[in-house]
Parts: sequence; C-alpha cells; structure tokens
Amino acid sequence: MSNPGVGIDTHTQSGEGPAIAGRPPRVALVGNPNTGKTTLYNALTGFRHHVANYPGVTVSIAHGFVREATRPMELYDLPGTYSLAAASPDEAIVTDTLCGHGEVAPKPDAIIAIVDASNLTRNLYLVSQVLEYRLPMVIALNMVDVAESRGLSINAARLSQRLGVPVVPVVATKPSTVKPLIAAVEAVLERPASANGVKLPPALVHEAERLVTCETCACAPTQAVRLLLYKGGHAEATYQRCGGSLEHLEQCREKLRKAGIDGPLIEVQARYAWVNDVVGGVIMRPDRPIETWSDRIDSILTHPVGGMVALILVLYGVFWSLFSGAGPLMDLVDGAFGALGRLVAGWLPEGVLSSLIVDGVIAGVGGVLVFLPQILILFAAIAILEDCGYLARAASMMDRVMRTIGLSGRAFIPLLSAFACAVPAIMGTRAIADRRERFLTIMLAPFMSCSARLPVYAVMIATFVPATKLLGGWIGVQPLVMLAMYSIGIVVSIPVAWLLRRTLLAGPAAGFVLELPSYKWPQPRVVYQRVYQAGKSFIVRAGTVILVVNMIVWALAYFPRSESTRSAVEQQIQAGGWDDATREHELASAYLRDSYLGHMGRSIEPVIAPIGWDWKIGVAVIASFPAREVVVATLGTLFHLEDDAETESLRAALRAARVDHTDRPLFTLPVALSIMVFFALCAQCGATLAVMGREMGSWIYPVISFVGMTTLAYFAAWGVAAAARALMNV
Repeated sequence: MSNPGVGIDTHTQSGEGPAIAGRPPRVALVGNPNTGKTTLYNALTGFRHHVANYPGVTVSIAHGFVREATRPMELYDLPGTYSLAAASPDEAIVTDTLCGHGEVAPKPDAIIAIVDASNLTRNLYLVSQVLEYRLPMVIALNMVDVAESRGLSINAARLSQRLGVPVVPVVATKPSTVKPLIAAVEAVLERPASANGVKLPPALVHEAERLVTCETCACAPTQAVRLLLYKGGHAEATYQRCGGSLEHLEQCREKLRKAGIDGPLIEVQARYAWVNDVVGGVIMRPDRPIETWSDRIDSILTHPVGGMVALILVLYGVFWSLFSGAGPLMDLVDGAFGALGRLVAGWLPEGVLSSLIVDGVIAGVGGVLVFLPQILILFAAIAILEDCGYLARAASMMDRVMRTIGLSGRAFIPLLSAFACAVPAIMGTRAIADRRERFLTIMLAPFMSCSARLPVYAVMIATFVPATKLLGGWIGVQPLVMLAMYSIGIVVSIPVAWLLRRTLLAGPAAGFVLELPSYKWPQPRVVYQRVYQAGKSFIVRAGTVILVVNMIVWALAYFPRSESTRSAVEQQIQAGGWDDATREHELASAYLRDSYLGHMGRSIEPVIAPIGWDWKIGVAVIASFPAREVVVATLGTLFHLEDDAETESLRAALRAARVDHTDRPLFTLPVALSIMVFFALCAQCGATLAVMGREMGSWIYPVISFVGMTTLAYFAAWGVAAAARALMNV
C-alpha cells in the first residue's frame, strides 16, 4: 500500500489485553448510519431496541449485555456517524464516548466497527479514524448477503490482514453468523491485534503531537488532528472546555498554513488514499453492474411524478386502515368497558365511590383504551414503512419540496416520525448537523399530528362525519377527513417555517446527502416489537397520566355537591312535574354546572363562545393541556356524569348532548371540525415541550411554541367553524 507522508502511530502492539478489574469489559458498537448497527445490537443483546431501515435511527446510547458471551460483556450502541469530525450532536456523542469525555457512557475497552459489505469503501473512512483510538477492535462485515446479491465478493481474510484487526462476515438478522463475532471480541480483549493506520503529513503530525504534549488532548493524536483542521468544530469546543489555549491553537494552525495545510481536505485525501489501498484486491466486482430489484422498484417509487402519487396513495391507505381494520376491535373494547361499568355499578351502592370507579376510572380509561387498536395499526404501518426502506425514498423525494421552506430532506424523517410521537422525533433531529435546520425541525415537529391526537379525530369523525362513499364506493369521506386532519399541520407548518427562517432561525439552507438503503422484506419480529412497545407505552400512559388527570377531572366535576344546588333543582322538579329520568338528568346537570370544574369552564366561556363551544368543551380543553389524549377521557367523564346511565358509548353521549337549558345540539359538524382543527394545531403535550427545551438548550423556544401554536389553533378553529356554518347554512 502507498503511504502518503509520515504518519501518526496508530498501531496497537500485540500483548496482554487491557486490565479490567472488578467489572465486565465495555464494548462500543460503532458504524455508519444504515449499516445494520442497531439490528446487530439487538442480535447480540436481545434488547428490544427500535430498528428501522433508514439512516439516523439511533440518536442516543443503548446499553445491554451480550447474551451468548462466555463472560459478561457490556455493549453500547453508539449513534451512527459517517465521520468523527462531529458535525452533529449525535456524532459528538460518539467522539466524546471514544475519548472518555462522554456523559452518557464510559470509555469502551474494545470496539466493534460495523461496516456495510456492499458499501465497503465509504465505510472504511470511519474505520480509519476509529483505528487511531488504539483500542482492541473487531470489524463486523455486515450485509454480506446484500453484497452478494449485487455480485460483490469480499475477501475477509485479506481485508483483516490489511487492517491488522479481525474481520468477521455477519448477517445481523441471522443469529448463527453472530456467534463468531462474539468469539472474536473476546479474543481481542485478551490479546489485542496490531492495527494498521493512515499516514498523515509530517507537519500535521508534528503540530498534533505538540498539542498532545502541552495541553488537553486526552484522545490524541486523532482528536488533535481534527482540532487543527476543523476550525470552530466540536473538537475545538471540547478543547476550550478543557482549558486549552486558543492562542496556542492558532499558532499551530498558522504553522500548518505556511506548510500548505489548511482545512480538512488533507485528511480526507490521505484517508481515501489509504482506503483505496486497503480495498485493492479485496473487493471482486462483476464485469457489469447488476440491476437489483431495489433499482427496478426505485424507478417507480422515486420518479418525480409517480413517486409522489405513490406516497399519497400510501398515506391514504394508512388512514383508510385506521377505520376499516380497527372498527370491529374498537367496538369490542368499547363493549367490554361498558359491560364492566354496568357490572361494577350494580355491585356498589350509589354514591361517591360508585361514581369515582364507574365514571372516573372505568369510563375515563376505557374511553381512551378504545382507541388502542387504531394506535397499534398506525405504529404497525410506520414500522413496516421504516423496515422495508421506503421512508428514505420518501425523504429523498420530499427534499425538493422542503427546500422551499428552508429545510432539507433529512428533516423529513424526524417530522414523519412525529406523526407517531413528537418526543422521539425531536430527539431524532440530533442527526441533523446544521443547527438552524435542527432547531427549525424541532419547532415544526409539534405541528405533525401524533398518535395522541388520533383518539380526538377518531371519535369526532366517527360520530359526526357521515360515512359517505365517493367515486363508486372507492373513497370514503371519513378517511378523507382523517387525511385532512393529518395534513393541516403540514400545511400550516409551511408558512410558520418560512417565518422562522426569516426571523429567529435565519440563515442559508443546509446541504442534503442521504443514502438509500436496499429494500427488504419487513421482519415480523421488528414490526411486532415496535407495535408492542407503542401499545405498552399507550396503556401505561392511560394507566398513569391519563388515569390521574381523569380522576382529578372527576373530583372537580363531582364536588362540592352543595345542598343549595339540590334544593334549587328540587323546587324546579316540583314545579315542572318531571318524571324520575328527567329529575336525575337535571340534578346531574346542576351538580356539574355548579362544580369546581363547571366554574372553571364558565370562566373561559366568553373566550371560546365565538367558536361555538360552551363551558363543557372548554373544560375538556383545559384538562387536555398536560396530554392531548386526556380530552377523550374528560369528555367521557363529563357526559357520563350528565347523561342517562344507560348510555353505552361516548359517541351516543356526544350526539345526545345539548346546550344548557335548550334543545339545541351542543356538538354539530362545524363544532366537531373546529375541535379537531384546534387539537391539530395546539401544543398540548408537556413531554414534548420539556424535550424541546432540553434539546434546544433554552425554555424560550418551548414558550414561543406553546403560546404561538395555542393562539394559532384558536383562530383556526374559529375560522373553520364559521366557514362550515356558512357552507351548511346553519
């Protein structure tokens, strides 16, 4: 191999392994995005970590123990990165962990560097940097099956000889190929191999060694090189935090400029020269490139016109399945909770305890869990699209559209993930290197309709939107309205992004490079794990946050139950000669109206009255600010308290609800549409706002998001209600 210049010593001498007293050895899993790193982590540990077939899934460090090792070994799944220059927060996590500066994981004792056999040249650039950390290392040559399908053959033994470290062919989805990898890691922990590294120019080596000798570069020499070449980068920020002298650093850089070395290009050239020497004679290619079935599918799904049509059809299919597939299961859950409520009501004497359990707990939690089938279907659809590799294509197609609002296609994946939950979506923006683009993506994530909004949409659409069929029965109005609710956040986010790009987050748009993974059949186990975790999270949330909030709502709606309220109603009953059913209804209405919750609702009624809402809807909105899905449980509590005990579902209660002291329906189609629009645009999620503040390093942005989105939601709800009434002439 050619050696460009004299280099930094990146050799780890053979000998006894590292001394690790009193604890298991720590192994870090490092690799480019989309190399199957997290899949391999799952195979090694059995940990149910989120796996998807697009770049940038791992944005934090997962930790577990290797299952089939002969001795305990801790494994850390570091975020995917193309380079250790650390241009984005997740890349900084990798660099800091390898240096021992990380706050979320300790410095590893050994490294598994996973590389994609079908993209070996690109992957070895990162390997060349990792070798310089002088840690015991094993190369996991993953996706050899994909490489073979493309006519590529990798000589693993020759590659191991060139690199000086073990190279183990692996197919992460096949457990039998993982066992040799575990054995290789155990071997290098006992007796490390000697690694062959890149040779860099002598002047650069000299100045890097000067920095190492005089001050804070504990991970030298590799970090010292990037400190010299990348001005203003993560290495420089770390150097300053450790007390390094910028004056001394600039003196070293000036000497390099005089030697003709200025910027990172010299490192890139040296590393790719080394990579080309390493792969020479290692990769055997076919005489002609083989057109794979992924290429043939891409000719349709990434076509400028056909691809967008396919994307729209895919999204419509997801929303259609939320109704057609979930309906029978939702009815089953609804019936089960209704029967349970009637059974418990028959056991308990009428009073506070009976009302708490039946109306507060069973009706409230049941009113939320009835939407569990739709939540599971939504997450299953997203998991399938992720695992098969389609989402990366969607991001590539959306790049042209998103550039009009100052974002790149890389922001599409976190924003699409926000349709499931905004919290992991915001954390997923760590893969975006450009700070302005990352912050803008975070600010837009709450506009995407997460799964917590789905119960609100579902109950309003199923109750008030007619199940009309269009185009000969091919298209239903209800799925179209659902699609519109999910689209409204996207539409509104466009002018919001435009405004933010010209005010708080002004600056040039970042570039966009995204690798398109090969298509593959979704793995049932991966889809099951994603759906299971989503369902478990939803049930736990319903059993904790929603239950607590709903019990508070019940208490506020039940008390104080004053005697004066009962006396006033009794006088009206005697004057009106009402029957027992009417008596109970009027008494419950009076108790609710005079309760603590009723007073809260009436205090904001003048503000919400222009939309067409009354104090009861206002109460539901107030109660839902900690978590959006609470609104359904709150409505269930309110209207089960108010309506006849024989009502078996929330939908029936909403249809029967009337404006106080009138026969006019409280809920109409315009009111239902305005409620959905309000919840589509309002920032009602304490967890999202908390994560937003943490990721952006300031509470100013969450406050701006909350106030701005709430104001926008109010006026949008008013406008939609007014327009619907005008069109319906009501």
